[in-house]
Amino acid sequence: MIKIYGMDTCPDCSYLHTQVEGKEEFQLVDIGAHVKNLKEFLRLRDNNPIFDACKQNGSAGIPCFVKEDGTVTLTPEDVGLKSRPQDEAVACSIDGKGC
Repeated sequence: MIKIYGMDTCPDCSYLHTQVEGKEEFQLVDIGAHVKNLKEFLRLRDNNPIFDACKQNGSAGIPCFVKEDGTVTLTPEDVGLKSRPQDEAVACSIDGKGC
């Protein structure tokens, strides 16, 4: 099962939710729904170098995908999903540049 960390209020995450609805191979973990989900994500984010660029540019690092083998990726295409089209102007990071 592929675990997807995200939030309902994130436009990139919302775009993915519609793609995985009803698909048992994906588990959505809303990090805003409960503090235990947030802590689980932060443990992953704090200890994985794949998030270094996210931390530097002020983005949260969601959506985040954890494959069945434990590999972490921030690219939807790596797990068979499509990224939100970048022509949809939405910014949700602190600096306004992206999620």
